[in-house]
Amino acid sequence: MDWTGHVIWWHCYPLGFVNAEDTAVHEVRHRLGQLANWLDYLIDLGCNGMLLNPIFASMSHGYDTLDHYAIDPRLGDDDDFGELMWKAKERGIRILLDGVFNHLGRQHPIVQRALAAGPGTPEGDWLRWVDGYPRVFEGHDALVELNFGNSAVQDFVVDVMCHWQQRGIDGWRLDAAYAPGADAWRPIVERVKAAYPDCWLLGEVIHGDKDEFVAHSGLDSVTQYELWHGIWQSMNDHNLWNLDWALQRHRRFCEHFRPQIFISNHDVTRISSKLDDRRHIEHAAVLLTLLPGVPSIYAGDEQRFEGVKLDQVGGDDAVRPPFPQTPDGLLPFGADTRELYRRLLGLRRKHAWIVDGVVTTRDLTNESVVVLVAGPEQVIELALNISDQDGPMPEGEVLIASPGCANTVPPHGWAVGVRPRSPSDAPFLPRIEGAA
Repeated sequence: MDWTGHVIWWHCYPLGFVNAEDTAVHEVRHRLGQLANWLDYLIDLGCNGMLLNPIFASMSHGYDTLDHYAIDPRLGDDDDFGELMWKAKERGIRILLDGVFNHLGRQHPIVQRALAAGPGTPEGDWLRWVDGYPRVFEGHDALVELNFGNSAVQDFVVDVMCHWQQRGIDGWRLDAAYAPGADAWRPIVERVKAAYPDCWLLGEVIHGDKDEFVAHSGLDSVTQYELWHGIWQSMNDHNLWNLDWALQRHRRFCEHFRPQIFISNHDVTRISSKLDDRRHIEHAAVLLTLLPGVPSIYAGDEQRFEGVKLDQVGGDDAVRPPFPQTPDGLLPFGADTRELYRRLLGLRRKHAWIVDGVVTTRDLTNESVVVLVAGPEQVIELALNISDQDGPMPEGEVLIASPGCANTVPPHGWAVGVRPRSPSDAPFLPRIEGAA
């Protein structure tokens, strides 16, 4: 079964989620069970996958790993992980782990041995060096980069990935996959895929041609930052031509792989805080849930959580907040947004072909657009209006809409329709295999 065509991720940052200490502890805190308390909530929302940011032993935020084979004591231990896995699998929930392999925490034993030995030695060759100094990741002295050209490093990464695949996970988010480059990942990906052909490997790639990165690396998917940027910026600038350009690029990427699509994650300001006009939060949700690709909902977005990322120490804290022990502890303020996500994801489930749909636009102006997502037999139309005037409605049967939609989409409204695919679509859409 091609399970990646049906997965919808609920993405959470565990260290923040359970309100863990800022730095490493030695005594185990059994907190992973708090994530298990949210599994039924995840399913009720319409998701069936949990994308977890780092859970391995680290010095602070999880991206300065100390031991890839051990659960961070601030979260729990191996038994706690086993119980979370069992409860997730019992419910049919997929688990994706965050693999931080480009760099290690400076206190990692591999780094300490390499620093002691120095460049030009077998131990030192585990690291990348620049003028006799270990290369660090994007200026962060605590994050020391591994040398992916070293076969011993490749063996290490493959062993870690396969270790946790054997424990039952379904794949990996490969942090900073762009840093070593696509070609560096190829031998690692081939070996992991040979052992676990059904695993899903997602690379964090921020810039450049995503389809080329996938082709050279062998990864299944990469993060679609261009679409994320196009969604919020086009609404803030009242320039939906920007969105149209991002959708054209997205369409090209989708011809080669299924991109991971998102409107927030643990590294960026939440969509509720990013948008200048809060009325457009719903427009962003419509795009996330009904565009081709593999959607990831950052935990709390469905409750309209706010959070601004700042460029300073602790600047990620606001976008990585603690959650209640159970969903019952949520305040009611975001209930309407959660219900919207439930209805939109229900539509996506009903029209499962959307994951591989072909996207284009019509009736495009600066402040209104109809986005077409076409499959072999049907077309979903997303009518988005961010202006103070009425905008065009989708064709066909209206499935869901903001209040006030009738013959037109009211100011700052939206509507979703579905209709059969017809020959008149030919100027807009290429032929899809199996289409009439």
